[in-house]
Parts: sequence; C-alpha cells; structure tokens
Amino acid sequence: MGKKDASATKLPVDQYRKQIGKQDYKKTKGALKATRLKAEAKKSSSGFRDAFLLVAAILIFVLCVYAFFYLNLSTELDLDAD
Repeated sequence: MGKKDASATKLPVDQYRKQIGKQDYKKTKGALKATRLKAEAKKSSSGFRDAFLLVAAILIFVLCVYAFFYLNLSTELDLDAD
C-alpha cells in the first residue's frame, strides 16, 4: 500500500470533523462568538467551584480530626472519674 493509497482512505473521525466544520460555517459570527464566550465562562467558573470544594474538604478533614481527639480525650476523662 503506497503513500497515495494510505492518504485516500479517511478516518471516520476526520469525516466527522469536516462535517462539524461545515456546520460551523453555517452559523453567524455572533452565534459563534456567543458560544465561545459561554465556553470560556464555564471554564473560568470551574476554578471557583474547585477552590470551594478544596476548602470544604480541608474543613471536613479538620473537623474529623477534632472530633476524633475530642471523643478520645472525653472517654479518658470519664474513666478517670470512676
């Protein structure tokens, strides 16, 4: 199979991309710009969500450690009272 034969067969992915590209040309510039701005806003908002989840995870971890030590120390104090 020569080089010309290999390039003649197109992958389904390439055909799909070409079809999508043709559909994008049918859209107006305003619609394309709005879609791009929406995608960028979605990317930037995920940073806030990730930061919030990180802070929440750290807070939960600290509360679990606190509860563990609180319960261990409180049972030791009860045993000393007996």
